[in-house]
Amino acid sequence: MSPIHAAALAACALLCAGVRAQEPAPAPEAVAPDAATIEHSTTSPDRESAARAIAEGLAFLVRDQHEDGSFGGTKNATFTSSFANPATYKCWQIGASALAVRALMEVGPSDANVDAVERGLDFLIANAEPVRPADWDVDNNWAIIYGLDTVARALRDPRFAAGTPKHAALREAGAKLVRGLAKYQSPRGGWGYYADPDSGWRPDWATSFTTAAAVLALVEAKASGLEVDDNVFRAGVKAVQMARLPNGAYDYEVSAVPRHMTLESINQVKGSLGRIQVCNLALLRAGEEMPEAQLIRGLEDFVRHHKFLDVARNKPIPHEAYYANAAYFYLFAHHYAAEVLASIAPERRAPFAAFVQAGIDKATQQDGSMWDFYIASNTKPYGTAFGVLGLKRILDATR
Repeated sequence: MSPIHAAALAACALLCAGVRAQEPAPAPEAVAPDAATIEHSTTSPDRESAARAIAEGLAFLVRDQHEDGSFGGTKNATFTSSFANPATYKCWQIGASALAVRALMEVGPSDANVDAVERGLDFLIANAEPVRPADWDVDNNWAIIYGLDTVARALRDPRFAAGTPKHAALREAGAKLVRGLAKYQSPRGGWGYYADPDSGWRPDWATSFTTAAAVLALVEAKASGLEVDDNVFRAGVKAVQMARLPNGAYDYEVSAVPRHMTLESINQVKGSLGRIQVCNLALLRAGEEMPEAQLIRGLEDFVRHHKFLDVARNKPIPHEAYYANAAYFYLFAHHYAAEVLASIAPERRAPFAAFVQAGIDKATQQDGSMWDFYIASNTKPYGTAFGVLGLKRILDATR
């Protein structure tokens, strides 16, 4: 998971190897959308199309749910996941399930969706302490991050408020997940999904986008009344700030000194398209200074360089595309771009919203699912959740 990713979760097979490999040559020049033209155009989202895609995406999630309330799993795994062990898949499944439950809970009020949410929350409650897969593998962080995000939101849902049957169990699960984030926080302040097997039990490596997703989950936890250690929270926020680069991008890693900035580097804006939106959003919601101009700049870069996400989408090997973009950043990035829309002036939202919607439409499949990367059956539910939530944010932001 990467944006599960993510983010997930964002299903991140072979990430380290991909990033450290020799990066490809720049893409051939193509006619890219002009960000200023798009921002000031009169284009608006297609609300009817978005509503239809949301309904079909939710219907897919209901059909795809397992008896135990989970989504995804190891079915139809590909060779690109040969490094993963069963615990890794379970962590990805928990993260994907959390995102799917959140989409059904926030967007789908039908009876079928309500039943799916109930069973999905039961699965998350039963898996609130995901096992670390290996000494070098901390993909359980994706399960913790998105599990906490969804459980915290459920605690504010009137259906699960204090006094309802599931409330106490959700609070207990939320507390476990908060403790999990504290346990696996890097000394750098952030969170990652791999670790040096010789560095001890506490993982050192952290990435900007995983950390940003964790900060957002902690923001939701605090809003739901869960006890969050402020030192853990502030260290996470500082880690995202440390990754911020002058060119508007975010360093892939959390480090004292940014990594190399060669012309084809993943730390160029063109290689940071999957990270900019979630990192900007995390700093904004954490209460840090994040001027609207910075958010607009991030959206403009998203539009201007979107072709590098397009090229990466559905590529089977992580980071094989230009500027080391990976396929599973596609819907992760679109989801968080849609989340950013609510924080810019209403009169500036519609053209960006229409552009993000068009990007989500490209990832929509005939069965109603949305996906950008295949590694196993986890990727469709998390991709669909990112897409459905993104489309809902687009509709909300452009009423």
